[in-house]
Amino acid sequence: MTEHILAQITLILFLGIGSQWVAWRMRLPSILMLLVAGFVAGPVTHHQWIDPDAMFGDVLMPFVSVSVGLIMFEGGLTLKFRELDDIGPVVLRLVSLGAAVTWGMTILLARLCLGWDWALCALLGAILVVTGPTVIMPLLRFLQPNRQVASALKWEGIMIDPVGALLALLVFESIHHGMGEHGVTWHHFPLAAAWGFGKTLLAGGLTGGVGALWIYHFYKRHWVPEYLQSPFALMVAVLAFAGANFFQHEAGLLATTVMGLILANQKHVDIRHILEFKENLRVLLISVLFIVLSARLHLEDFSALPLGGVLLFLLGLLLVVRPATVWLSCAGSSLKTSERWFLSWMAPRGIVAAAVASVFSMRLVEDGMAGAELLTPVIFVVIVGTVLVYGLTSPAVARRLNVSSPDPQGVLIAGAHDLGRGLGMALQKEGFKVLMVDNNRQHINQARMDGLPVHYGSILSEDAFDELDLAGIGRFIALTPNHRVNSLAAIHFSEMFGRTGVFQLPDHPGKSQRTESFSEGLQGRTLFSKETTYEWFNERLGAGYVIKRTAMTENFDFEDFRSEYQSDVCPMFVVTENKKLHIITTGQAIKPGKGQVLISLVPVLSDKQPSKIDQE
Repeated sequence: MTEHILAQITLILFLGIGSQWVAWRMRLPSILMLLVAGFVAGPVTHHQWIDPDAMFGDVLMPFVSVSVGLIMFEGGLTLKFRELDDIGPVVLRLVSLGAAVTWGMTILLARLCLGWDWALCALLGAILVVTGPTVIMPLLRFLQPNRQVASALKWEGIMIDPVGALLALLVFESIHHGMGEHGVTWHHFPLAAAWGFGKTLLAGGLTGGVGALWIYHFYKRHWVPEYLQSPFALMVAVLAFAGANFFQHEAGLLATTVMGLILANQKHVDIRHILEFKENLRVLLISVLFIVLSARLHLEDFSALPLGGVLLFLLGLLLVVRPATVWLSCAGSSLKTSERWFLSWMAPRGIVAAAVASVFSMRLVEDGMAGAELLTPVIFVVIVGTVLVYGLTSPAVARRLNVSSPDPQGVLIAGAHDLGRGLGMALQKEGFKVLMVDNNRQHINQARMDGLPVHYGSILSEDAFDELDLAGIGRFIALTPNHRVNSLAAIHFSEMFGRTGVFQLPDHPGKSQRTESFSEGLQGRTLFSKETTYEWFNERLGAGYVIKRTAMTENFDFEDFRSEYQSDVCPMFVVTENKKLHIITTGQAIKPGKGQVLISLVPVLSDKQPSKIDQE
């Protein structure tokens, strides 16, 4: 028996992480692969591979609840109040008016399409108020929409989850206590809703605030060693979640969200390493939860659903409910029409909807409510349908509406000195978006006169993510004279562009091999070659070298190019035929082909005075 449970746990981890990897390779929403894997391991094999109820027993739903609370804590850690400068009113209306509109219209839609009792329709509508931050966040990283759209979707996705969970709890409690021979009575719902809402705000807000202050004061006074800081934050988050739920059911989601929100917006304690740990934990929890919850289902539950009614219900959510919610919430805002349409086409459901539906459906079945066993299958159909539709169509929709750059080729350059400006102008002439950052006013003024977009400030500023317009930009190049600044900036921007999208100049070759190997993992990818330091470039630019564009043709290939300059060149970028930018790094063998463009640093072969960018 023990070996069988061990095998199931191993299979859950294998399927969960493996599905995430397959989804990444296939560029598909990971939730789709997780649900498919869970269905195969559970219902399709008649639970011979994985049987979560038998394996976990009474521990299953508490584990699911705590895991969702930790996922919400990680989401709260990503919310910055600065992002609300332009879209704060929109977010507020989306999580208040929008939630009410979604709930009311979903009730009517469920009644018309599914023919359920009003009470069950009300619970279904409340659960579907939530969206899916666990699905939205990966989509946002892939789509790279503009700042307003990204901020609105991120804030709505995270803040609407505790609101929807609370609303679902209030409806569930009304159903649970109001069930009688003649159905559910609702006369006490308004008073119960107001009382429950107040208790949830009080319990969740207080416990979340206490947990955040606990972490803040302990970390500020260095009472927790660095190696224990992430586990300590995990412990406090679980305590806050459990404490809030002790005073009021389902208040734990609000508590962990508030706790993360407070920590994210304080200025005196560095939480980046905590956030990195929580991101890794979130991936693990989501992988496990989706496998476990989808494996709990039974095929006969889906066969009992009216196929036509469910599909009509799903279409109504996509084409009627979501657009109405967004357009009413965005009335009078500064959002453009294209941005409102894109928000109208982005409301996937995720793990919170699945978890809440699983808990409440099981309890209502135990209470003997007719049709309650169909609640979870419908929710999973909605999850699969919305993720499939939005995940597969949103890139095309975003491009059509001109609100995102799914594969941004632009470059953020730290250092607006001669080298930085030369590279920036070369890339800009090839059609790539460029943004220069420097805290030297003279460099900034010169870059502005050269026609380059600039930002005056430190690349290491905590506000850099929020102040910089990174729409259309997918790479970061650190060119400052200070190697430590370059490394720190590369680490900082790896959160935005990933480890493969951050680059920096090499340090001077005089440092020891031990130091070099130690710092290799704490910096960006090394640009060009090990010799091309900042001093190396300064020396050659001072000697008259130029940054040159060379088109590869049948009559002039890369070998001809190297022969002409006697190999005294530094290849830096290759622009492909379809205008993709390839940044050359240390030890990389390159051979640009016909139709491609090579940007490189070369000596001048004539007596004429060169410009910073020469073209062939």
